[in-house]
Amino acid sequence: MDSRARAGTDRRRFLRTVVAGAALTAAGGSLGGAAAPAQAAPEQAASGARTRPHAVRPLFLGTYTSVAGGGTGVGLGTYDPIRGRITATGVIDGVSDPSYLALSPCGRTLYAVNERQQGAVTAVALRADGRHRVLGSRPAGGAGPCHLSVHPGGRWLLSAHYLSGSVAVHPVDPALDGALGERTDLVTHTAPPPGPGQTGPHAHQIVTGPDGRHVLAVDLGNDTVYTYRLDTTTGKLTQISYASLRPGAGPRHLTFHPSGRYAYLANEVDDTAVVCAYDPATGTLTPGAPQSTGTGPGTSYPAQFLVTRDGAFAYLANRGHNSLTRYAVEAAGARLRLLDTVPSGGDFPRHLAFSPDGRLLFAAHQRSGSVTVFAVGAGGGLRRLGDPFPAPVPVCVLPL
Repeated sequence: MDSRARAGTDRRRFLRTVVAGAALTAAGGSLGGAAAPAQAAPEQAASGARTRPHAVRPLFLGTYTSVAGGGTGVGLGTYDPIRGRITATGVIDGVSDPSYLALSPCGRTLYAVNERQQGAVTAVALRADGRHRVLGSRPAGGAGPCHLSVHPGGRWLLSAHYLSGSVAVHPVDPALDGALGERTDLVTHTAPPPGPGQTGPHAHQIVTGPDGRHVLAVDLGNDTVYTYRLDTTTGKLTQISYASLRPGAGPRHLTFHPSGRYAYLANEVDDTAVVCAYDPATGTLTPGAPQSTGTGPGTSYPAQFLVTRDGAFAYLANRGHNSLTRYAVEAAGARLRLLDTVPSGGDFPRHLAFSPDGRLLFAAHQRSGSVTVFAVGAGGGLRRLGDPFPAPVPVCVLPL
Protein backbone atom coordinates (compact mmCIF):
# COMPACT_ATOMS: atom_id res chain seq x y z
CA MET A 1 0.00 0.00 0.00
CA ASP A 2 1.50 3.37 -1.01
CA SER A 3 1.66 6.46 1.22
CA ARG A 4 -1.45 8.04 -0.31
CA ALA A 5 -3.50 4.89 0.25
CA ARG A 6 -2.30 4.62 3.84
CA ALA A 7 -3.11 8.30 4.43
CA GLY A 8 -6.60 7.79 3.01
CA THR A 9 -7.21 4.74 5.22
CA ASP A 10 -5.94 6.55 8.32
CA ARG A 11 -8.07 9.57 7.53
CA ARG A 12 -11.26 7.52 7.10
CA ARG A 13 -10.60 5.64 10.34
CA PHE A 14 -9.91 8.84 12.26
CA LEU A 15 -12.89 10.70 10.81
CA ARG A 16 -15.23 7.87 11.81
CA THR A 17 -14.08 8.46 15.38
CA VAL A 18 -14.47 12.23 15.04
CA VAL A 19 -17.99 11.79 13.66
CA ALA A 20 -18.91 9.61 16.63
CA GLY A 21 -17.53 12.24 18.98
CA ALA A 22 -19.38 15.01 17.16
CA ALA A 23 -22.67 13.18 17.59
CA LEU A 24 -22.12 13.20 21.35
CA THR A 25 -21.19 16.90 21.56
CA ALA A 26 -23.71 18.46 19.16
CA ALA A 27 -25.91 19.87 21.88
CA GLY A 28 -24.90 23.53 21.79
CA GLY A 29 -22.22 26.23 21.86
CA SER A 30 -21.48 29.06 19.46
CA LEU A 31 -19.84 28.90 16.08
CA GLY A 32 -17.08 31.48 16.20
CA GLY A 33 -18.97 33.68 18.63
CA ALA A 34 -22.37 34.13 16.94
CA ALA A 35 -25.70 32.94 18.26
CA ALA A 36 -26.79 29.76 16.51
CA PRO A 37 -30.50 28.98 16.67
CA ALA A 38 -31.45 25.48 15.60
CA GLN A 39 -32.82 24.94 12.10
CA ALA A 40 -35.79 22.71 11.46
CA ALA A 41 -35.64 20.48 8.42
CA PRO A 42 -38.09 21.79 5.80
CA GLU A 43 -40.21 18.66 5.66
CA GLN A 44 -40.26 18.39 9.44
CA ALA A 45 -41.33 22.01 9.88
CA ALA A 46 -44.09 21.63 7.31
CA SER A 47 -45.67 18.48 8.64
CA GLY A 48 -44.65 18.43 12.28
CA ALA A 49 -43.89 14.76 11.81
CA ARG A 50 -41.15 13.16 13.84
CA THR A 51 -38.29 11.95 11.69
CA ARG A 52 -35.43 9.62 12.41
CA PRO A 53 -32.24 11.58 13.27
CA HIS A 54 -29.14 11.14 11.14
CA ALA A 55 -25.58 10.81 12.40
CA VAL A 56 -24.09 14.28 12.27
CA ARG A 57 -20.71 15.15 10.85
CA PRO A 58 -18.11 17.78 11.85
CA LEU A 59 -17.83 21.21 10.24
CA PHE A 60 -15.30 24.02 10.65
CA LEU A 61 -15.67 27.70 9.79
CA GLY A 62 -12.99 30.26 9.02
CA THR A 63 -13.62 33.89 9.92
CA TYR A 64 -11.98 37.24 10.60
CA THR A 65 -11.37 37.93 14.27
CA SER A 66 -10.15 41.51 13.79
CA VAL A 67 -13.28 42.98 12.16
CA ALA A 68 -16.56 44.14 13.67
CA GLY A 69 -18.94 41.23 14.04
CA GLY A 70 -16.23 38.67 13.41
CA GLY A 71 -15.59 35.48 15.30
CA THR A 72 -13.18 34.67 18.09
CA GLY A 73 -11.41 31.76 16.40
CA VAL A 74 -12.17 28.73 14.24
CA GLY A 75 -15.88 27.96 14.44
CA LEU A 76 -16.94 24.42 15.32
CA GLY A 77 -20.19 22.77 14.32
CA THR A 78 -21.93 19.70 13.02
CA TYR A 79 -24.25 19.15 10.09
CA ASP A 80 -26.90 16.63 9.15
CA PRO A 81 -25.64 14.95 5.96
CA ILE A 82 -29.19 14.45 4.68
CA ARG A 83 -31.08 17.58 5.65
CA GLY A 84 -28.12 19.95 5.78
CA ARG A 85 -28.99 21.33 9.20
CA ILE A 86 -25.99 22.99 10.89
CA THR A 87 -25.58 23.12 14.67
CA ALA A 88 -22.92 25.12 16.50
CA THR A 89 -20.75 23.27 19.00
CA GLY A 90 -18.05 25.78 20.02
CA VAL A 91 -14.92 27.62 18.98
CA ILE A 92 -11.21 26.88 18.77
CA ASP A 93 -9.91 30.00 20.47
CA GLY A 94 -6.40 31.35 20.11
CA VAL A 95 -6.36 31.39 16.28
CA SER A 96 -6.36 34.94 14.89
CA ASP A 97 -8.03 35.77 11.55
CA PRO A 98 -8.30 32.15 10.34
CA SER A 99 -9.71 33.12 6.94
CA TYR A 100 -8.80 29.87 5.19
CA LEU A 101 -8.67 26.30 6.49
CA ALA A 102 -7.22 23.02 5.21
CA LEU A 103 -7.17 19.47 6.57
CA SER A 104 -4.17 17.15 6.58
CA PRO A 105 -4.47 14.02 4.40
CA CYS A 106 -4.71 11.86 7.52
CA GLY A 107 -7.51 14.04 8.90
CA ARG A 108 -5.85 14.56 12.28
CA THR A 109 -4.61 18.14 11.86
CA LEU A 110 -6.35 21.33 10.82
CA TYR A 111 -4.33 24.20 9.36
CA ALA A 112 -5.32 27.87 9.21
CA VAL A 113 -3.85 31.02 7.78
CA ASN A 114 -3.61 34.04 10.05
CA GLU A 115 -4.48 36.76 7.55
CA ARG A 116 -2.66 39.73 9.01
CA GLN A 117 0.11 42.11 7.96
CA GLN A 118 2.59 39.94 9.83
CA GLY A 119 1.10 36.76 8.44
CA ALA A 120 1.34 33.33 10.01
CA VAL A 121 0.08 29.77 9.63
CA THR A 122 -1.32 27.74 12.52
CA ALA A 123 -1.70 24.01 13.19
CA VAL A 124 -4.48 22.51 15.33
CA ALA A 125 -4.50 18.88 16.50
CA LEU A 126 -8.03 17.47 16.20
CA ARG A 127 -9.40 15.23 18.92
CA ALA A 128 -12.41 12.92 18.71
CA ASP A 129 -13.73 14.26 22.02
CA GLY A 130 -13.81 17.81 20.64
CA ARG A 131 -10.92 19.03 22.81
CA HIS A 132 -8.90 20.26 19.87
CA ARG A 133 -5.44 21.63 20.70
CA VAL A 134 -3.65 24.54 19.04
CA LEU A 135 -0.13 23.30 18.30
CA GLY A 136 1.31 26.72 17.54
CA SER A 137 1.97 29.12 14.67
CA ARG A 138 4.86 29.88 12.37
CA PRO A 139 5.55 33.16 10.51
CA ALA A 140 4.36 32.82 6.94
CA GLY A 141 7.09 35.08 5.62
CA GLY A 142 4.61 37.25 3.75
CA ALA A 143 1.79 39.69 4.40
CA GLY A 144 -1.89 38.79 4.26
CA PRO A 145 -1.77 35.00 3.81
CA CYS A 146 -5.15 34.08 2.33
CA HIS A 147 -4.87 30.46 1.16
CA LEU A 148 -3.10 27.28 2.14
CA SER A 149 -3.07 23.61 1.22
CA VAL A 150 -1.30 20.45 2.31
CA HIS A 151 0.86 18.55 -0.16
CA PRO A 152 -0.68 15.07 -0.79
CA GLY A 153 2.20 13.36 0.99
CA GLY A 154 1.22 15.20 4.17
CA ARG A 155 4.75 16.45 4.91
CA TRP A 156 4.58 20.02 3.54
CA LEU A 157 2.22 22.95 4.03
CA LEU A 158 1.93 25.47 1.19
CA SER A 159 0.64 29.03 1.71
CA ALA A 160 -0.14 32.02 -0.55
CA HIS A 161 0.21 35.62 0.66
CA TYR A 162 -2.01 38.20 -1.01
CA LEU A 163 -0.46 41.47 0.15
CA SER A 164 3.16 40.54 -0.52
CA GLY A 165 2.55 38.40 -3.60
CA SER A 166 4.56 35.47 -2.26
CA VAL A 167 4.21 31.75 -1.55
CA ALA A 168 5.86 29.68 1.18
CA VAL A 169 6.56 26.12 2.28
CA HIS A 170 6.57 24.81 5.86
CA PRO A 171 7.48 21.28 6.96
CA VAL A 172 4.91 19.18 8.81
CA ASP A 173 6.07 16.93 11.64
CA PRO A 174 3.81 13.84 11.89
CA ALA A 175 5.54 12.82 15.11
CA LEU A 176 4.24 16.02 16.73
CA ASP A 177 0.58 15.70 15.67
CA GLY A 178 1.28 17.63 12.47
CA ALA A 179 2.97 20.64 14.05
CA LEU A 180 4.76 23.03 11.71
CA GLY A 181 8.50 23.58 11.48
CA GLU A 182 10.43 26.63 10.36
CA ARG A 183 9.76 27.79 6.81
CA THR A 184 11.89 26.05 4.18
CA ASP A 185 11.18 28.36 1.24
CA LEU A 186 9.65 31.71 0.32
CA VAL A 187 9.19 32.86 -3.29
CA THR A 188 7.96 36.33 -4.27
CA HIS A 189 6.39 36.81 -7.69
CA THR A 190 8.37 39.52 -9.47
CA ALA A 191 7.65 38.79 -13.15
CA PRO A 192 5.66 39.36 -15.27
CA PRO A 193 4.78 42.93 -14.18
CA PRO A 194 1.46 43.74 -12.47
CA GLY A 195 -1.69 43.99 -14.56
CA PRO A 196 -3.80 47.12 -15.17
CA GLY A 197 -4.85 48.79 -11.93
CA GLN A 198 -2.58 46.58 -9.82
CA THR A 199 0.39 47.88 -7.81
CA GLY A 200 2.11 44.54 -7.38
CA PRO A 201 1.69 40.77 -7.22
CA HIS A 202 -1.17 39.27 -5.19
CA ALA A 203 -0.80 35.52 -4.67
CA HIS A 204 -4.31 34.20 -4.02
CA GLN A 205 -4.05 30.40 -4.10
CA ILE A 206 -1.50 27.59 -4.02
CA VAL A 207 -2.43 23.97 -4.76
CA THR A 208 -0.78 20.73 -5.82
CA GLY A 209 -1.68 19.53 -9.30
CA PRO A 210 -3.60 16.24 -9.64
CA ASP A 211 -0.41 14.52 -10.80
CA GLY A 212 1.14 15.23 -7.38
CA ARG A 213 4.40 16.43 -8.90
CA HIS A 214 3.64 20.10 -9.55
CA VAL A 215 2.48 23.02 -7.43
CA LEU A 216 0.44 25.82 -8.98
CA ALA A 217 0.15 29.35 -7.59
CA VAL A 218 -2.54 31.75 -8.83
CA ASP A 219 -1.57 35.44 -8.72
CA LEU A 220 -4.32 38.04 -9.19
CA GLY A 221 -1.96 41.01 -9.39
CA ASN A 222 0.22 39.58 -12.16
CA ASP A 223 -2.60 37.90 -14.13
CA THR A 224 -0.51 34.75 -13.92
CA VAL A 225 -0.59 31.12 -12.79
CA TYR A 226 2.89 29.86 -11.85
CA THR A 227 3.92 26.20 -11.95
CA TYR A 228 6.56 24.99 -9.48
CA ARG A 229 8.19 21.70 -8.69
CA LEU A 230 8.44 20.94 -4.96
CA ASP A 231 11.51 19.10 -3.74
CA THR A 232 9.94 16.81 -1.15
CA THR A 233 13.30 16.30 0.55
CA THR A 234 14.32 19.93 1.06
CA GLY A 235 10.98 21.75 0.82
CA LYS A 236 12.26 24.06 -1.92
CA LEU A 237 10.20 25.35 -4.86
CA THR A 238 11.60 25.61 -8.37
CA GLN A 239 9.60 27.53 -10.96
CA ILE A 240 9.30 25.62 -14.24
CA SER A 241 6.71 27.63 -16.20
CA TYR A 242 3.96 30.19 -15.97
CA ALA A 243 0.68 30.86 -17.78
CA SER A 244 -0.46 34.40 -18.54
CA LEU A 245 -4.08 35.46 -18.52
CA ARG A 246 -5.24 38.48 -20.48
CA PRO A 247 -4.24 41.79 -18.83
CA GLY A 248 -6.69 42.80 -16.11
CA ALA A 249 -8.26 39.35 -15.73
CA GLY A 250 -7.40 39.08 -12.03
CA PRO A 251 -7.28 35.27 -11.61
CA ARG A 252 -8.31 34.21 -8.11
CA HIS A 253 -8.83 30.43 -7.73
CA LEU A 254 -8.65 27.37 -9.97
CA THR A 255 -10.23 23.94 -9.57
CA PHE A 256 -9.24 20.79 -11.44
CA HIS A 257 -11.56 18.47 -13.34
CA PRO A 258 -11.40 14.87 -12.00
CA SER A 259 -9.64 13.77 -15.20
CA GLY A 260 -6.64 15.90 -14.19
CA ARG A 261 -6.40 17.28 -17.73
CA TYR A 262 -8.35 20.52 -17.29
CA ALA A 263 -8.75 23.25 -14.70
CA TYR A 264 -11.39 25.96 -14.33
CA LEU A 265 -10.21 29.41 -13.36
CA ALA A 266 -12.30 32.18 -11.77
CA ASN A 267 -11.19 35.65 -12.84
CA GLU A 268 -12.20 38.11 -10.14
CA VAL A 269 -11.51 41.42 -11.89
CA ASP A 270 -12.86 40.99 -15.43
CA ASP A 271 -15.81 38.77 -14.41
CA THR A 272 -14.95 35.76 -16.55
CA ALA A 273 -14.38 32.03 -16.32
CA VAL A 274 -11.60 30.25 -18.21
CA VAL A 275 -11.10 26.59 -19.09
CA CYS A 276 -7.40 25.71 -18.95
CA ALA A 277 -5.75 22.63 -20.43
CA TYR A 278 -3.26 20.97 -18.07
CA ASP A 279 -0.35 18.72 -18.98
CA PRO A 280 0.41 16.44 -16.01
CA ALA A 281 3.80 15.48 -17.44
CA THR A 282 5.15 19.03 -17.49
CA GLY A 283 2.77 20.93 -15.21
CA THR A 284 2.03 23.36 -18.04
CA LEU A 285 -1.27 25.20 -17.84
CA THR A 286 -2.74 26.60 -21.09
CA PRO A 287 -5.66 29.03 -20.62
CA GLY A 288 -8.48 29.07 -23.16
CA ALA A 289 -10.76 31.93 -24.11
CA PRO A 290 -12.60 33.80 -21.32
CA GLN A 291 -16.33 33.11 -21.10
CA SER A 292 -19.38 34.48 -19.34
CA THR A 293 -20.33 33.91 -15.74
CA GLY A 294 -23.98 34.47 -16.63
CA THR A 295 -24.35 37.40 -14.25
CA GLY A 296 -24.98 40.18 -16.77
CA PRO A 297 -23.29 43.60 -16.91
CA GLY A 298 -21.05 44.85 -14.14
CA THR A 299 -18.51 42.94 -12.08
CA SER A 300 -19.75 40.05 -10.00
CA TYR A 301 -16.34 39.25 -8.45
CA PRO A 302 -16.22 35.52 -9.20
CA ALA A 303 -14.61 33.74 -6.28
CA GLN A 304 -14.32 30.01 -6.69
CA PHE A 305 -15.22 26.96 -8.78
CA LEU A 306 -16.40 23.56 -7.57
CA VAL A 307 -16.64 20.49 -9.81
CA THR A 308 -18.79 17.46 -9.02
CA ARG A 309 -17.00 14.23 -8.30
CA ASP A 310 -18.21 12.67 -11.57
CA GLY A 311 -16.98 15.72 -13.49
CA ALA A 312 -20.39 16.44 -15.00
CA PHE A 313 -21.13 19.87 -13.50
CA ALA A 314 -19.25 22.91 -12.25
CA TYR A 315 -20.42 25.72 -9.95
CA LEU A 316 -19.03 29.23 -9.65
CA ALA A 317 -19.61 31.58 -6.70
CA ASN A 318 -20.35 35.19 -7.74
CA ARG A 319 -19.90 37.52 -4.78
CA GLY A 320 -21.20 40.76 -6.29
CA HIS A 321 -24.20 39.04 -7.91
CA ASN A 322 -24.94 36.85 -4.87
CA SER A 323 -25.43 33.85 -7.08
CA LEU A 324 -24.07 30.47 -8.06
CA THR A 325 -23.53 29.81 -11.76
CA ARG A 326 -24.09 26.24 -12.92
CA TYR A 327 -22.21 24.87 -15.92
CA ALA A 328 -22.48 21.56 -17.72
CA VAL A 329 -19.03 20.06 -18.24
CA GLU A 330 -18.63 18.69 -21.75
CA ALA A 331 -16.00 17.16 -24.04
CA ALA A 332 -14.41 15.17 -21.20
CA GLY A 333 -13.74 18.38 -19.27
CA ALA A 334 -12.56 20.58 -22.14
CA ARG A 335 -15.71 22.71 -22.33
CA LEU A 336 -18.09 24.51 -19.94
CA ARG A 337 -21.65 25.22 -21.07
CA LEU A 338 -23.49 27.80 -19.01
CA LEU A 339 -26.82 26.47 -17.73
CA ASP A 340 -28.19 28.98 -15.23
CA THR A 341 -27.56 31.04 -12.11
CA VAL A 342 -29.38 30.61 -8.80
CA PRO A 343 -29.46 32.90 -5.75
CA SER A 344 -26.77 31.92 -3.26
CA GLY A 345 -29.04 32.62 -0.29
CA GLY A 346 -26.91 35.37 1.26
CA ASP A 347 -24.65 38.34 0.63
CA PHE A 348 -21.15 37.91 -0.85
CA PRO A 349 -20.63 34.13 -1.25
CA ARG A 350 -16.90 33.97 -0.67
CA HIS A 351 -16.32 30.24 -0.33
CA LEU A 352 -17.98 27.01 -1.46
CA ALA A 353 -17.49 23.42 -0.35
CA PHE A 354 -19.05 20.03 -1.02
CA SER A 355 -19.77 17.50 1.69
CA PRO A 356 -17.45 14.50 1.23
CA ASP A 357 -20.19 12.51 -0.52
CA GLY A 358 -20.96 15.40 -2.87
CA ARG A 359 -24.64 15.51 -1.95
CA LEU A 360 -24.52 18.90 -0.22
CA LEU A 361 -23.03 22.23 -1.27
CA PHE A 362 -22.18 24.82 1.41
CA ALA A 363 -21.90 28.54 0.60
CA ALA A 364 -20.24 30.84 3.17
CA HIS A 365 -21.44 34.46 2.90
CA GLN A 366 -19.04 37.04 4.26
CA ARG A 367 -21.31 40.09 4.41
CA SER A 368 -24.60 38.56 5.55
CA GLY A 369 -22.87 36.39 8.15
CA SER A 370 -24.51 33.18 7.03
CA VAL A 371 -23.95 29.74 5.53
CA THR A 372 -26.47 28.37 3.05
CA VAL A 373 -26.75 24.65 2.35
CA PHE A 374 -27.97 23.20 -0.95
CA ALA A 375 -28.85 19.67 -1.98
CA VAL A 376 -27.12 18.72 -5.24
CA GLY A 377 -29.51 16.86 -7.53
CA ALA A 378 -28.73 14.05 -9.95
CA GLY A 379 -28.96 16.55 -12.82
CA GLY A 380 -26.72 19.05 -11.09
CA GLY A 381 -29.61 21.24 -9.90
CA LEU A 382 -29.35 22.99 -6.54
CA ARG A 383 -32.16 22.98 -3.97
CA ARG A 384 -31.78 25.11 -0.87
CA LEU A 385 -32.25 23.30 2.44
CA GLY A 386 -33.81 25.35 5.23
CA ASP A 387 -32.85 28.84 6.32
CA PRO A 388 -29.28 30.17 6.19
CA PHE A 389 -27.22 29.36 9.28
CA PRO A 390 -25.99 32.49 11.14
CA ALA A 391 -22.24 32.73 11.71
CA PRO A 392 -19.79 35.59 12.33
CA VAL A 393 -18.21 36.72 9.04
CA PRO A 394 -17.82 33.22 7.57
CA VAL A 395 -15.22 33.28 4.80
CA CYS A 396 -14.36 29.56 4.67
CA VAL A 397 -16.47 26.47 5.32
CA LEU A 398 -14.96 23.01 5.74
CA PRO A 399 -17.45 20.11 6.14
CA LEU A 400 -15.94 16.70 6.91
